[in-house]
Amino acid sequence: MRTILITGPGGSGRTTVAAATALAAAREGTRTLVLSADRTDTLGTVLGAATGPTPTQVTPTLTAWRPDATAGFRDDLAAFQDRASHVLDLLGASRLDPEEVTPLPGAEELTLLRALRDAALSERHELLVVDLPPTPQALALLSLPEELRRYLRRLLPAERQAAAGLRPVLGRLAGIPMPSEWLYETAARWDTELGAVQAVLADRQAVVRLVAEPGPAGTDAVQAASLALALRGLRPDTLVANRVVPEDWPAGLVAQQRKALEEWQESYDVRAVPHLGHDPRGDDDLGALAVPEVNDTTSTVEWPVVDHLAEDGVLVWHIPLPGALRDELDLVRRGDELVVSAGQFRRIVPLPSALRRCTVAGAALREGELRIRFAPDPDLWPRTP
Repeated sequence: MRTILITGPGGSGRTTVAAATALAAAREGTRTLVLSADRTDTLGTVLGAATGPTPTQVTPTLTAWRPDATAGFRDDLAAFQDRASHVLDLLGASRLDPEEVTPLPGAEELTLLRALRDAALSERHELLVVDLPPTPQALALLSLPEELRRYLRRLLPAERQAAAGLRPVLGRLAGIPMPSEWLYETAARWDTELGAVQAVLADRQAVVRLVAEPGPAGTDAVQAASLALALRGLRPDTLVANRVVPEDWPAGLVAQQRKALEEWQESYDVRAVPHLGHDPRGDDDLGALAVPEVNDTTSTVEWPVVDHLAEDGVLVWHIPLPGALRDELDLVRRGDELVVSAGQFRRIVPLPSALRRCTVAGAALREGELRIRFAPDPDLWPRTP
């Protein structure tokens, strides 16, 4: 199943574009699911059919779903309290009733990720269109599975499972309960679930589309989003320039939009969606929007390691970072990981196996690409006979 992830600045019309994209595919006979994380039913308003925690059949080939973060959070908390009952009793803690529980920050993102995983694993649909939150939250959401899996593996490494038989003995000797088997089982289950979500996001058939209104604010938002996506090894397959006004509108607005469009066309595959003169509502309005078709492009970007051992005695890791500024780049090597910071964005990436036996010998930013030089460590690198 193909997945289209749609995001953009707040107020750019990303939900409308997501609905129009899903409806256009459904009209061609593609079994389509459009998924949204909005608390308010903006998706339902645009589609002309209320959406909620139960998937809604909008047309014979189009389903809309807006999962409920509150219900999911309550279920997860109830399950946790059941499993942690012994620890809670030891601490004298009273349990929370489901009626008094409200979702904590991040619950909506986790609910959307779980829904994304469930939808991707289902065989009921051929296309999944995801109306992501506004760009800053969407970028954090895309990085969440990888970051959470890293935290879990640091806090509860899999090798500690080997000590499972010793925990009861250690508990009796220490006189306090030791981490129970359910904790490691839960961590393993979460790792599996997060891995499934990460696989969906990293799938070569999954594409990211940016929606922005042409203008100064939209240009700044697109530049920031492109850099953040590049740090995740992604790039937008299409930039949807939404609400492009006709030529007979006020000259200042027309000139401003034209300037932004010309700049975008130098770097992106731009699809201009005209302003209808009103907020789109229902099938007819959505059908009038010239949204991009579903195609076979990909949003993933390779980070190749190039062998220059014979010429310069180094390996060079090429990381595309369009829009990055030299003064805002920072690199830190931590064991077998590299911390890459570009402005306000940061990612911790595992080093390719060959580079783990090397030391960082320098880095340079050239033509929107970060090139990191690695010199073989004599103590770790295989010696030539």
